[in-house]
Amino acid sequence: MQAALTLLEALCLQGLKQLVLCPGSRSGPLATAAGMLASQAKLQLVTAIDERSAAFLALGMATAHGRAVAVVTTSGTAVANLLPAAVEADRSCQPLLLLTADRPARLKNCGANQTVNQESFLLSACRWFASGAADGVHTQASNALNALAVQAWQQAQGAGTGPPGAVHLNLPFEEPLHTTLEQQQQLVSAALPPTAFPEPSREIAPAPRLDPERPGVVIAGPWRGLSPAAEAFQQALHRWLNLSGWPLLADPLAALAPDCPNRIEHWELQLDRLNLPHDAQVLRLGPMPASRRLEAWLQRHQGPQLVITEGDSRPLDPLQVASQWSGGMAAWIAQQLGLDKQSKPSVGTDDLSAWIEAQLPLRGAVNEPALAHWLPQLLPERLPVMLAASSPVRDWLTWGGPACGRHRCFSFRGASGIDGTLSLAMGLAANLGPLALVSGDLALLHDSNGWLHASSAAAAAAPPLLVLLIDNGGGGIFQQLPIATPGFESLFAMPQQVDPLALAAAHGVPGRQVACLEDLQEALAWGLSQHRPVLLRLCSDRGRDAALRQQLRAAAQNERTEP
Repeated sequence: MQAALTLLEALCLQGLKQLVLCPGSRSGPLATAAGMLASQAKLQLVTAIDERSAAFLALGMATAHGRAVAVVTTSGTAVANLLPAAVEADRSCQPLLLLTADRPARLKNCGANQTVNQESFLLSACRWFASGAADGVHTQASNALNALAVQAWQQAQGAGTGPPGAVHLNLPFEEPLHTTLEQQQQLVSAALPPTAFPEPSREIAPAPRLDPERPGVVIAGPWRGLSPAAEAFQQALHRWLNLSGWPLLADPLAALAPDCPNRIEHWELQLDRLNLPHDAQVLRLGPMPASRRLEAWLQRHQGPQLVITEGDSRPLDPLQVASQWSGGMAAWIAQQLGLDKQSKPSVGTDDLSAWIEAQLPLRGAVNEPALAHWLPQLLPERLPVMLAASSPVRDWLTWGGPACGRHRCFSFRGASGIDGTLSLAMGLAANLGPLALVSGDLALLHDSNGWLHASSAAAAAAPPLLVLLIDNGGGGIFQQLPIATPGFESLFAMPQQVDPLALAAAHGVPGRQVACLEDLQEALAWGLSQHRPVLLRLCSDRGRDAALRQQLRAAAQNERTEP
């Protein structure tokens, strides 16, 4: 156990503040060490019984503050359950530390119980992998464990040669695994001063130039930087927009400042009316927004396109029409010359919001476009929102309007899966405070073990999460695709018979049914007043909603702003 304590103390010196612990015997030394550090207020300890959910909880917590959170598991299939969260951490460039206990070499490849090739389970999704000594980490000197901790932390935080992401430390432990109370009291702090490793130098090519005096447009996709860097990104973008006067097409997930100028509201409905020359410059920030219309528009565009990423050098242009620079927006604008000219007036427009509001009144039966339009207005200003990576994020992009800018929106679209939706939101709320999650029924049910974080022994500190469940009886996103088959319901929509309010109640989570849009404002006030996880169920008809989206899109093409 001394080795486990030394390793965790070294990680705490690097900046580790939170650890999610899953049950197990082989991981006993890590569990006991984490408990000791938590009792000394050196570490915040959270327990979780499902490794898959635990990893997503940790990823949500890490995303909130931009600092890696550790997950500890035992050996065997427990490790395999970490893969979905590792994939999302990889694609969304968020830091995550995965500490897995393992058998020593003498028990490998001989049929010993719960012994698998877990060293290779997460390799494809991790920034870095390292293993403790094969005969057991107890054979390693303190300075070697310190060095392991330093390298793991640097790689997870993106201080290596790549962006932040998941790091896997596989740690063999030899028996005996569990110490007596007397032995624990005899343990001493063995963490040495952090071993100094020079950060690898990053060779970044000179920043490409764009001409703010010529026409152009900025497309801000989902933010994939660390939270502490968001302010510098916002300031750099604000400066470029003021100097160039270019219009801004922003994804709800772009992490923009509320006062960001030049926004084109509901731009996805009026791309063909932007009045830009065909050779206008295009500055794309991060990955593409979730819009096929935008992809088609950019594919037809004839002007130069530049993609700027926040440290991710992997190709992020599925259209293969743009050049890419990975130094980040703040560094890019610092290298541009001649930006001391007078600011240009804002060109942002909102010529469809009034029309959309008239088409989607806050009354009658619940429908998804109306929810996307009204929720940003009804939720308290600056309340963070997480959007499930399916219909909700697309609806907020299209129908949300100006009020979307009042909320920091999250959605884990690195891999665009529904894995871990509830657990991710729990993690965000644990570190950010009150937060709203907008999710479909299948995404919420897929991660129903996330409710365990609301009913654990630490329920007094349960995250203040308001879950808005859009229950449309199956996979509503498939209703919007041109799928023609007599087996659509069973093959694609897959409606389930679970009562979500009863399921939440079984975990001690209160909930309410929202009968109509008129009741929405009162239901939101009730949910937010609970200061703990609560569920609001809003039932809609996915077939009707899909038809409504098509009707509104067609009508918007003919809508013109009155002079």
